[in-house]
Amino acid sequence: MRVRALVVAATGAVALSALAVPAAQAAPTVPAGPAVTFSNVKINGGKNVVVGPTTKVTVSASYTVTKSASQSADSLFTFPVLYRGAALTLDTPDKDVWGGDEPGTCTASSSTVLKCTAKIQFRPTDNTDYGDLTNAHAGAWKIGGAAVDIETSGVTPLSNLGSIKVQRKATLTTNATPEPVKKGKTITVTGKLARANWDTNKYAGYATQPVKLQFKKKGATAYTTVKTIKSGSTGALKTTVKATADGYFRYVFAGTTTTAPVTSSADFIDVK
Repeated sequence: MRVRALVVAATGAVALSALAVPAAQAAPTVPAGPAVTFSNVKINGGKNVVVGPTTKVTVSASYTVTKSASQSADSLFTFPVLYRGAALTLDTPDKDVWGGDEPGTCTASSSTVLKCTAKIQFRPTDNTDYGDLTNAHAGAWKIGGAAVDIETSGVTPLSNLGSIKVQRKATLTTNATPEPVKKGKTITVTGKLARANWDTNKYAGYATQPVKLQFKKKGATAYTTVKTIKSGSTGALKTTVKATADGYFRYVFAGTTTTAPVTSSADFIDVK
């Protein structure tokens, strides 16, 4: 996604459009690309990309390109790319490729080595832009790269340069009642686990997920896990504990491949 449009615009040729051709169509013939390698590729500082239901997220990428001395840096466009599948190839389906809107900006550190940076945007679906995120895009992606010789329109796809997760942002709440409460009485702790839905641009409850209830006694420095419960069909959380001392309750969700971890704000309980 985005890879086809950005490279065609950059080169005025078919170039990397082959990387974004729907599987049902034959890929156009693309000349052999420049002899380059990518190394030290880091996207978003090596952290997973977490996106909410509406706001686009722009992350930085850095990488090193090694080229031949005869290849002019001015004739070379490079792109860090996320992809799914065994390898990034010229017939990788459009839905399995994600790249930036512009080529990377590179500075020569020698006749054969370029130090490059680029930006990649992740946009929840808004029905106005090509290649936006849908829920199907959440999860694990491989990191690859693409190099385009803008004089020949030759393309070199590069695979297996790392991995990253693109995750749906999660929210989590905690409410402990009643307050105040007598020592030994029952405390009910409720909450809700939800995550971004990129198809609807809203948060929706995240069902049947394990969530830890933690407690920190007033004056203590660390939380301890009281129990683990599962969220209900709407993401709702509810459990009971006995009141023992003043302190703070919170819920903690460890995250999944598709959804980022989240910790709720703490709720103080006053025990009389």
